[in-house]
Amino acid sequence: PSRTFHGNNRLLTSQIISYYVSINQYKKELPEYFNFASDVLDEWARLEKDGKKPANPAFWWVNEEGEEVKWSFEELGSLSRKAANVLSEACGLQRGDRVVAVLPRVPEWWLVNVACMRAGIVFFPGTSQLTAKDILYRLQASKAKCFITNDTLAPAVESVLPESQFLKSKLIVGRGNRDGWLNLKELL
Repeated sequence: PSRTFHGNNRLLTSQIISYYVSINQYKKELPEYFNFASDVLDEWARLEKDGKKPANPAFWWVNEEGEEVKWSFEELGSLSRKAANVLSEACGLQRGDRVVAVLPRVPEWWLVNVACMRAGIVFFPGTSQLTAKDILYRLQASKAKCFITNDTLAPAVESVLPESQFLKSKLIVGRGNRDGWLNLKELL
């Protein structure tokens, strides 16, 4: 049996374990290629659009001041496609390239995460408490070609630029402009 939550059936732990066991025993057919953004999010958007699934937010974010960002599956799909285009076109990234994202808890963190999945770009998240030395280590170890952050953390990235030979583009999340940085909101 399954429980109903917001009109959706949820799997119980026993069902999840049963499914996992069947996969391990090769009783379930696994796709050769799987992309969460296109295979799950886009499918849910299609089901909502066709009226086969009740409309629920795919993403719902509320900050300390009570401001909300609420995206449907269709909106998240559309925005993540645009963000994937920003990464591949404006930032020049290709499938398999690496991106380091050091952002506070903002909607763009999730948007970039889904965009990376969609485009086949490897996403490396980092806490906003990283120091310049931490950032340099992550850039060198990951060989990231793009760094995504906000105005507050950009100076720490700029301080290590001479030592980060793989970095090709810098993307800032915020309202303002910064020399040498692309602005995500403007490009979307």
